[in-house]
Amino acid sequence: MNSQVLITGAGPVGLTMAIELARYGVPLRIVDKAVQRTDKSKALVLWSRTLELLERADCSAALVAAGHKVLAANIVAGDQRVGRIDITRVDSPYPYALMLPQSDTERLLEAHLNRLGVVVERQAELIGFTDSGADVTATLRHGDGREEHLTTGWLIGCDGAHSAVRHGLGLPFVGDTLKSDWVLADVHIAGLVTPDSELAIYWHEEGVLALFPIAPGRYRVIANVGDSHGSHPVDPTLAQIQDIVQRRGPGNLVVTDPFWLSGFRINERKVKDYRRGRVFVAGDAAHVHSPAGGQGMNTGMQDAFNLAWKLALVCRGTCAGDMLLDSYGDERGPIAEQVLADSGRLTALVEIRNHTVQKLRNLLGGFLLGLAPVSRLMASSISEVSVGYPHSLLSGPDVHGHDGPVAGQRVPPVALATLIGAGAAPRFGLFGALDAASRQLLIDYAELLEPALRPPFGAGYVWLVRPDSYVACVAKAGDTRTITDYLGAISLTTGDGS
Repeated sequence: MNSQVLITGAGPVGLTMAIELARYGVPLRIVDKAVQRTDKSKALVLWSRTLELLERADCSAALVAAGHKVLAANIVAGDQRVGRIDITRVDSPYPYALMLPQSDTERLLEAHLNRLGVVVERQAELIGFTDSGADVTATLRHGDGREEHLTTGWLIGCDGAHSAVRHGLGLPFVGDTLKSDWVLADVHIAGLVTPDSELAIYWHEEGVLALFPIAPGRYRVIANVGDSHGSHPVDPTLAQIQDIVQRRGPGNLVVTDPFWLSGFRINERKVKDYRRGRVFVAGDAAHVHSPAGGQGMNTGMQDAFNLAWKLALVCRGTCAGDMLLDSYGDERGPIAEQVLADSGRLTALVEIRNHTVQKLRNLLGGFLLGLAPVSRLMASSISEVSVGYPHSLLSGPDVHGHDGPVAGQRVPPVALATLIGAGAAPRFGLFGALDAASRQLLIDYAELLEPALRPPFGAGYVWLVRPDSYVACVAKAGDTRTITDYLGAISLTTGDGS
């Protein structure tokens, strides 16, 4: 089978990448060395921004139907609530955290990929590759021992923290493994008075206890259990989880029916380069984080959304390569760095052991989270709707005076008359009055532009919006030169159809 793209790894990131490329008409293969999908819960939450971007591929509805909505996060110290983050205030069609075990996320994404005509090839392991500059030659080892040599246009490593693609490129995975042990348990809990539409984080003097509702009565328990000893963390027993919950939680809770018990250590690592020639890394192959905040899988899936439309434009022959493809790492690298910094600070915050410092943390946390702007900022941050690319190569000119989003900023789907990037080809949206000049732009750049739409933020300006619904540039009404210059810089055409 000929393919323009080979994707290694069929977890949530690889499946998202495959869905995006397939719906844009890019021939691809997706392989995974595992015999079958994971049956573990693993990553648990899909945030608002991820669901917005999945909606472009018509994936969100099935995920939402299968998941459990969490509307708020509570932080509790002793018998006092330190703060509450209301996720329902997020400016999104999905103002909640969707709790869905990774096994179900993968199942639903793979079913959608199958409907697009692509099947995951399992027991197919990448054992080597060479980038010639014109294409990539890869070697796969199949489950029966057979080796296959294939040539593809592009290789994308979505193959996890131990990525064969990252190792093959020789990319340093810079960071640390924290010297503390943690436990995770997916269990049933009886006796909680907190609604199962809200998660609770307990700051206890001996450590943290986090209870994430997966479904009515079913929760994920996460807690730190002290300094690391030995080469591998020890999986907890149900009795140990019951003891931690009883000491650190609100009391009178009964833990039963474990689905998954695991000990783990936190890795915080990242590559510098997301691209080398015709080879890319995404998701855990490029960055791994503390589970604090639940950002890891979502950050990886948004890597896929970012790269896919750019690579599709190149594969379809619509746009030149380097400017678009280099912007992938330029945009996503700083986002991963920010997630690492934020999750690292949250981890350090809950691991404070000094009693006096704990008291100060609780007082300061209560004060800050009691401020409405801080609470809203926290909700926007964890839901990832605040992610943007203001310093990107692809964030073009802007003009002063308008009240809408600026270049590099997300455009909320609720503000759009149509869902940008939802078609069979990745196109930019042109928001403005449909005058003669904009009609000519639609003709000159038919492969790159959606039909002109009325501006969602007021008259007098034109917004050019990327296929992933971030603002590319803003111009005054009638100023087609700004739009033309922008599209001309990324397009293979000259604007006259040549």
